[in-house]
Amino acid sequence: MARDLDDVDRGILHALQENAREATAAEMADAVGVSASTVRNRIERLESTGVVRGYHPDIDYERAGFQLHVFVVCRAAPPDRSSLAAELLELSGVVRVRELLTGTENLHVEAVAADSAAVDDLLAAITGLGIEIVSSDIVNTTHVQPFDHFGADAVPDG
Repeated sequence: MARDLDDVDRGILHALQENAREATAAEMADAVGVSASTVRNRIERLESTGVVRGYHPDIDYERAGFQLHVFVVCRAAPPDRSSLAAELLELSGVVRVRELLTGTENLHVEAVAADSAAVDDLLAAITGLGIEIVSSDIVNTTHVQPFDHFGADAVPDG
């Protein structure tokens, strides 16, 4: 269920998206014009209501020994899609599976691999689950930015 967010909530979410690890309650409070205790209470409420589901590291897989970032587009029968997505997450190297609501290319798999042999093993494991692979690509670079609805423009002047 959607939760109504005010400008303070949006400002806090913006700060968390920018740098959740190092942003302090005092810094966020200064940015949104409230006290640090208000920020801590709001974060607790955002977490307890499921708006903030966790804090995740941004891992450089290449530096961790996984030089290849693979994006695989798959096709699965809609009734089987959810269970297959769960099975895909169990495969070695898979870091994310997106289950699409529409279209025939309805499972998108992101994985990392140390070398081309590991990519071949991954693709064989995917087809071994009875999933049709439409395409597989090696990712060069991923660009990410925070969702702008929680951007600096949403932060109240304080």
